[in-house]
Amino acid sequence: MEGVDYLADERKKAGFDVDEMKIVWAGSRHDFELTDRISKLVASDPGFSKEGRTMLPRKELFKNTLRKAAYAWKRIIELRLSQEEATMLRRYVDEPAFTDLHWGMFIPAIKGQGTDKQQEKWLPLAYKMQIIGCYAQTELGHGSNVQGLETTATFDPQTDEFVIHSPTLTSSKWWPGGLGKVSTHAVVYARLITDGKDYGVNGFIVQLRSLEDHKPLPGVTVGDIGMKFGNGAYNSMDNGVLSFDHVRIPRDQMLMRVSQVTKEGKYIQSDIPRQLLYGTMVYVRQSIVADASLAMSRAVCIATRYSAVRRQFGSQNGGQETQVIDYKTQQNRLFPLLASAYAFRFVGEWLKWLYTDVTQRLAANDFSTLPEAHACTAGLKSLTTSATADGIEECRKLCGGHGYLCSSGLPELFAVYVPACTYEGDNVVLQLQVARFLMKTISQLGTGKKPVGTVSYMGRIEHLMQCRSDVKQAEDWLKPSAVLEAFEARSARMSVACAKNLSKFENQEEGFAELAADLVEAAVAHCQLIVVSKYIEKLQQNIPGKGVKQQLEVLCGIYSLFILHKHQGDFLGTGYITSKQGSLANDQLRALYSQLRPNAVSLVDAFNYTDHYLGSILGRYDGNVYPKLYEAAWKDPLNKSDIADGFHEYIRPLLKQQLRTAKL
Repeated sequence: MEGVDYLADERKKAGFDVDEMKIVWAGSRHDFELTDRISKLVASDPGFSKEGRTMLPRKELFKNTLRKAAYAWKRIIELRLSQEEATMLRRYVDEPAFTDLHWGMFIPAIKGQGTDKQQEKWLPLAYKMQIIGCYAQTELGHGSNVQGLETTATFDPQTDEFVIHSPTLTSSKWWPGGLGKVSTHAVVYARLITDGKDYGVNGFIVQLRSLEDHKPLPGVTVGDIGMKFGNGAYNSMDNGVLSFDHVRIPRDQMLMRVSQVTKEGKYIQSDIPRQLLYGTMVYVRQSIVADASLAMSRAVCIATRYSAVRRQFGSQNGGQETQVIDYKTQQNRLFPLLASAYAFRFVGEWLKWLYTDVTQRLAANDFSTLPEAHACTAGLKSLTTSATADGIEECRKLCGGHGYLCSSGLPELFAVYVPACTYEGDNVVLQLQVARFLMKTISQLGTGKKPVGTVSYMGRIEHLMQCRSDVKQAEDWLKPSAVLEAFEARSARMSVACAKNLSKFENQEEGFAELAADLVEAAVAHCQLIVVSKYIEKLQQNIPGKGVKQQLEVLCGIYSLFILHKHQGDFLGTGYITSKQGSLANDQLRALYSQLRPNAVSLVDAFNYTDHYLGSILGRYDGNVYPKLYEAAWKDPLNKSDIADGFHEYIRPLLKQQLRTAKL
C-alpha cells in the first residue's frame, strides 16, 4: 500500500530526539537546514531523476550525465545559489560528472599553486564555466609515485614557451575525470626542464580543445579510457587518456606560486615555501574523509532499514518470522558499520577544522603543523576509504540475495566508491607515509622536541610502554579513559617495536622495505587511535536533545570495542591487556548491541537522506520493499516483450530439433 510506513513500529522505539541527532550529524543547525533544503529540492525535480540509470548503454548514460550537469548549472544560476549551496546541489544530484573535477581539483589547484595574476586571469573563466578544467597528473605508468612522472615541459627561451611532450607510451596521462570528452583545459603535471636541467614535477595550465568547435588542438591526442567496473556508476564520467606531441604553451601558464622560470630560462624559487603545495593536498584528502562517512552511512541506512523489514526463520505456531536485524550475527556485522559512519563523520569534522587551522598558519608562514596535517590526512584517507569500501560490500551481503540487484542501490554505490581506495594516493602507500612520520617522531623523543597534536601521546612513551589495563569487569570498558589508554598503548608499542627493528638495519631504506607490512599495521593503529580520540572529544562537547548523547556514547563504545576485538592480537601481543580483559570487552560489546537495537532505524533516519539520494528500493523510508521490487522488475528492457529477441534464431531451433541416435 502507498503511503504506509512499514517501519513505523521501529521508529516508535527510539529513545532519543531524532531531530536533534539530525543536527549533530549535519554538524550544525545551519548545515542541517542547508542539506535538508537542497536535498529535497533535487529529489523533487524530475530533471534529476535516476530512473533506469543502470540500464542505459554507455553513450546514452554519458549524454544523460551531460544533460544533468547542464541542467544543474541552469538551476544554480536561476536560483542564485551560493557556492556552498551549489556544491551541495551537485552532491545530491549524485552522479559522477566532469563538474566534480572542475570544481574539486582544477579550481583548487589554480587557487593553491597559481600566482595572484594567474588566479585573476583563470579563475573568473572557471567560475563562470567558460572554460572547463581537469587535473592531469596520473600517467599510464605512474600513479602514486608522482616523482616518477614522465611527461616533460621543456622551456624554449627563443619563443618564451614551454614545450609539453609525452616521450613514451607510459607517459600518457591516464584516469583524469572529465578529460576524455569534456575538458577544454587541464592542469598538467610534467617534469620541468630548462637549460638542460630537470627541476622535477610542476603544474602547467594547458588548453586541450578549441573553444570554437571543441576539437583537440594540434599535437593533443585525447579520448576516453573505456568502460569501468559496475552498471552506471563511474561510467558516467569520461576518465581520459591524453598525450602531447611537442605542444607549446606560453611561459606564464606554468603555475608559478612557489617556483618560476624567467624569460632567460633561469629557474628560481619564490619567497613562498614549497610546503604551501601541501595545503591543496590536505584539502582534497579531508574532503575524501568526509565523503567516506557519506558513502558508509548510505550503505548502512539501506542495510539497517532492510534488516528491519526482512523476516526469516523463527516463526512458531504460524506467527511472524524473526526480523533479520534481531539476529546477533546480523547485529555483529551491521552495528559496527553504523558506529563507523558516525565515527568517520566526527573525525571528518575535526579534519575540516585542522585544514582551516593549517591554512591560517601557512598564511602567517607558520609551517609547524604541516607535517602532522599531511600525515593525518594521508592516514585517515587510507583508513576511512578502505573501511568504507569493505563496509559497503558487507552491507550488500547483509541484504542477502536482493542486495545483488541494481535496484538495491548497493552495487552501484560500491562501484562508484571503491576507486577512492586508490585515487589521491594508494592506501598502502599512504600508510607507509604515516609510518615514516611516526618513526621520525620516535627518533626525536630524546631531543627535547615535544610531540604535539595527534602524536602528543608519544610524549608519555615511558608510561605507555609499561602500563597495564586495570579493567576488572565488562562495564569498565565504558570508561573513555580505559579505552583511550588501550589504543594509545597499542599504537605506541607497535611503533616503538618497528623503530627498534629498523635500527637493526644499516641501511634504513632497506629496513623500510623489509618491514613495510609491520609499519603499515603500526600506522593503521595510530589512525584508529585518532578516530577513537576524536569521537571521545566529541562526546565531551555540549550535546543537546533527549538521549542524543547517550546514543552517541553507545555508538562510540561499539566502534572502539569492535576495533579492539577485531585487532585483539595487537592488544594482547603488546601486553597491554590480558585475554580475560579482551573477553570482557567482547561481553560489553554484545551488551551495547542490545542497547543500540531499539534505536537502529532512527539512527539511520538521522542521516536525513531522501529516497532519491539513497537510490535504493531496499532502503526506502517507508519500508515498502516487496511491491516496489516486483514493480521495478517489470521495467527492465528484457520484459518489454514476452518473447526475447533472438528466440527465433537461437532457441526455437534447439527446441524443435530432431534428436537421432548416432550409429557407431
